[in-house]
Amino acid sequence: MAFPGLQHVALTVADIERSTTWYSALFGADPVLVEDEEGGRFHHTVFALDGGMLFGLHTHQGRESKDAFDEHRTGLDHVGFSVGSHAELEQWAQKLTELGIAHDGIKKAHYGSAISFRDPDNIALEFFTGPE
Repeated sequence: MAFPGLQHVALTVADIERSTTWYSALFGADPVLVEDEEGGRFHHTVFALDGGMLFGLHTHQGRESKDAFDEHRTGLDHVGFSVGSHAELEQWAQKLTELGIAHDGIKKAHYGSAISFRDPDNIALEFFTGPE
C-alpha cells in the first residue's frame, strides 16, 4: 500500500483576522470555509489551493500561546509550496515584493531553488522548485 500524500496543513495563528487577510493576499483568494469547530474548541479558516490541497489557519479560542513561531523548537520547521520552474519562482519573488513581504531572494542549491519568507506569526514558508 502506497503512503498517501498530504491533503491539508493547519497552522495555529495568534490573530486569525490578521493572518486571514495576509494569506488571502498571498494566495490571491478568499477562504472557502470560515467556522467554529462543532465542540467550540477551535475556529478555522480554510483556503483551497491548486491540486486539491487545503491550507488552514486555526485559533484555539484564546488558548493559543501567542508566542512567535520558532523553527528551533520541536515541531514544524517550515511549509514549502511547490512551483513548476525557476521562471515561476522569479514571478513569486516579484509578487512577494509587490505585497511588501520580506524575503531572501532566490537561493540555489544542487537539489533545487527556493525563496524563504515568513508570515505575520514568523512561521517559515518557502516557494520551492527542483533543479532544472
